[in-house]
Amino acid sequence: MKQEKLTRFIKPEDADQKWYLVDAKDQVLGRLAAKVARVIRGKNKPVFTPNTDTGDFVVVINADKIRLTGKRETQKTYFSHSMYPGGAKLKSFTEVMNQKPEFVFETAVRGMLPKTKLGRKLIKKLKVYAGENHPHSAQKPEALSF
Repeated sequence: MKQEKLTRFIKPEDADQKWYLVDAKDQVLGRLAAKVARVIRGKNKPVFTPNTDTGDFVVVINADKIRLTGKRETQKTYFSHSMYPGGAKLKSFTEVMNQKPEFVFETAVRGMLPKTKLGRKLIKKLKVYAGENHPHSAQKPEALSF
């Protein structure tokens, strides 16, 4: 008798979810965001299931000290629209970093997650803070370095 190979699907409650701490100081924005998105999605685990939340929580500190390569720091812009005629707003990277540095990293990671209900659920597993301090010490996050 031939042995069947079955695809194993993991339930979200069966997935072991850990907390990780990432220091973004002097890291390149896109490269770090890609690695963090991979951990949040759960692709670094052998039990990865594409339609299920099997990822881990990630706490990112020092988001205000993240860097870009080349001329991106002067060329990158963030676009938003108020949905009124003439309501287009463009902000430069430096403007956004001065106002809300967490937004830059969250936006980069959000763009790398699925654009579905699952993606909206996964982005809640990302906690970004501009400075060294974070309120998640009770979860005992493990240091994660890339």
